Amino acid sequence: MEVLFTHGYFLYEDEKEQKIMRPYPPLGILYLSAWLDKQQCSNEVFDTTFSSFENLKKYLREHKPPVLAIYTNLMTKLNVIRIMKFVNEEFSLGDIQIVLGGPDIRHNVEGYLSAGANVLVIGEGEQTMVEIVTTITNGNTTEFGHIPGVAYYSASGVLVQTKEREKIKSVDELPIPNRHKIDMQPYLDVWKKYHGKSAMTMSTQRGCPYTCKWCSTAVYGQSYRRRSPALVADELAQLKAEYKPDSIWFVDDVFTVSHRWLESFVEEVEKKDAIIPFECITRADRMNEEVVTLLKRAGAFRIWIGAESGSQKVIDLMDRRVDVDHVKAMIQETRKQGLEAGTFIMVGYPGETEEDIKLTVDYLKDANPHHFTITVAYPIKGTSLYKEVEKLQTKTLDWEKTTDRDRDFERTFSRKYYNYAVKWVDNEVRSYLKFKKEGIFNKNVLKYKLKSIIMRWGMRLNK
Repeated sequence: MEVLFTHGYFLYEDEKEQKIMRPYPPLGILYLSAWLDKQQCSNEVFDTTFSSFENLKKYLREHKPPVLAIYTNLMTKLNVIRIMKFVNEEFSLGDIQIVLGGPDIRHNVEGYLSAGANVLVIGEGEQTMVEIVTTITNGNTTEFGHIPGVAYYSASGVLVQTKEREKIKSVDELPIPNRHKIDMQPYLDVWKKYHGKSAMTMSTQRGCPYTCKWCSTAVYGQSYRRRSPALVADELAQLKAEYKPDSIWFVDDVFTVSHRWLESFVEEVEKKDAIIPFECITRADRMNEEVVTLLKRAGAFRIWIGAESGSQKVIDLMDRRVDVDHVKAMIQETRKQGLEAGTFIMVGYPGETEEDIKLTVDYLKDANPHHFTITVAYPIKGTSLYKEVEKLQTKTLDWEKTTDRDRDFERTFSRKYYNYAVKWVDNEVRSYLKFKKEGIFNKNVLKYKLKSIIMRWGMRLNK
């Protein structure tokens, strides 16, 4: 084994994640593993999701891989640092070269190198990873300046960051992810147990061409590269035959960017008997009645339509480039055609007022989605939002002990206000929708309404 891939998501060591119970396989490193196989570079995957930090330590002591490659994102950052500290402090593992990649890397280069990484992959990882492994295998463990898309400290202690690597032009070159290198059954079982349907993930594209200010494009940039509909249908047929999942979650940022692609996709899955019920994320401006019909034909059972706010002013501040009324109409059209509709909401965005939050409540009541999620806006380093509020941040953070989720900044109101606002929006909308569906005497209507009143008072007291 030349490379061991792993990540830092330990489901049973995270109480918040155990309440959600929606684990997904590490698709990114399964793509990398498959690419390395294609290049005759031996590798294994240690999937931490259903394992533990202690089991990972035991595996590393027993196998001592020459290269330990760890996928790193905002959620796993603290565990990744913990893994690196163990490797660097364990005498028997002193020869292991630690390589990090993922969305949290690009804008935290010095932090991760100082925390113990030997070399960082910035951007798309397949080609870069092969060149790093080849370099290390040939005996060079200190200088990687000939490889595009990396950062490292040279032997003399100088920070080196090489030129950006060109992205893979045709993502049809990517092999199907190495799902066979991990045990998929626990994922299927957990989803079945907690949500009634087993689920798997798939990717059909890389990059996002849009410019939402709060969204990170640290790995794939604002590109749009799509696998051919035929290859996507082939992978779906393979999953259907081998794993028989009840549902698929397409991890793409905007599933309906290309209507022509979608039309071909529908034809391919129907022709190859590759239809599996799926859910996806998209934008209202890339939807219409025909698009919803096509999604339904392809197997969609739930469509998540980004809105983020019910206030057009706030949507424009985010550079979302969508019309709030069209978002509402597409949620309603999705419901009309018998599919579940979901949407995302954010409060506490710079410039948002209480009136804007009330507009969001009205929007949700009118749109009537089956599902909606709400969060308080936080600035991810490298995004336009981060640059806008960087000088307004109210906390000095210890980088190795915190993540971007811990960042806060001067807003219209206090952070406590927005914590109450999240719960007010949630309970006020749920009480209204329950009342509309089941009447005033449903116990959940009264429960949600009481909570709504309490949360509204909390907002007033914390302005």
